[in-house]
Amino acid sequence: MQNFQTSKFMFGRFIAAAGIYACFAGFLFLPHFKHFNKLQYFQPINICLGCLGCYLLSRRWVGSFIGSLFAGAVYGFGPYMLGLIQFHPLATLLAAAIPWLFCPAALMQNRRWHWLSVFLSTLPFVAIVLFFKATEHMRLYPIPISAKVHISDLVGLLAPLVMTGRSAALVGFYHVPVALLIMGISLLLAAQRKGIILIIVLGIAFALCAHQLKLFMEVSPVIWLTIPVLCCSVLIGEGMQGLALAGHSDRKWILAIIISMGVLTIVTLLLATKYLYVFAGLGKGAARLLTDTAKLYLLGALAVSVIFCMLHSQKRLAYLRWVILCSAMAVDIFLGARFIIDKIIL
Repeated sequence: MQNFQTSKFMFGRFIAAAGIYACFAGFLFLPHFKHFNKLQYFQPINICLGCLGCYLLSRRWVGSFIGSLFAGAVYGFGPYMLGLIQFHPLATLLAAAIPWLFCPAALMQNRRWHWLSVFLSTLPFVAIVLFFKATEHMRLYPIPISAKVHISDLVGLLAPLVMTGRSAALVGFYHVPVALLIMGISLLLAAQRKGIILIIVLGIAFALCAHQLKLFMEVSPVIWLTIPVLCCSVLIGEGMQGLALAGHSDRKWILAIIISMGVLTIVTLLLATKYLYVFAGLGKGAARLLTDTAKLYLLGALAVSVIFCMLHSQKRLAYLRWVILCSAMAVDIFLGARFIIDKIIL
């Protein structure tokens, strides 16, 4: 009876997450529906499926509903996933399927079947190759094979909004989630999850080097980024939970996050100043975006600083921490997602 009630409770949360993602997607895409063709209506559906897949996948490591909810939002409404809107809807569908394909391996906790979990972890990699072989056979190319990930695209790690419309792949995350990603990575390294680290490294290697090494020539390098972006989205959810539940002994890690966010704020402001004086004012648009980016990095630094002050005074105030983190994350995701969608869907 207790197991049934627990399952019912978890299913209720899953439905609640689905409703939140659907409402947010509807709000973001509503102004553009009148310009959509029939295929474009699948884009918000695919994005919601990606959010739900990441939400479900994150439940393996993230115990809080809020942490998993934002992990799904960071993946589905993040720069990378929204950047795929510029391609065929099948591109976002494939990206949405990847977290679901990882779920069988992640949710299998029986150690005796560890070898099967390792085998199941290869499903997303195999699915990407088979997907492109099938679409090539049908002479349908959802993402151009020529679309590569260039070193210059890595600027998106610092300022993804600046790269909107200028790159085939929007690499990176929004600004407040970067603070949580730093926390998540520290937890990943502390737990020594070598399998997850290997998956992230393989995804990045295939995205950057597969084309040069003549590997998987029929697969667009851009789509391989789905795997590290997904893993990092789960780490962001885990980092959010870690910050909300951090103890007095975790102050040094939180201070490191504050310093990192401060450095990112200063760097983006310096870049904004540089672009502001570009000849004939051609860099004013980029300068304005970089200034807004700096403000959002500062927002993340302030949110984490408040939590640090709580820890320094030895006050947990867990609910207040959640409110601070959720507010900062919600503002950042909303502003970033709305900008990218309005920029790409003209």
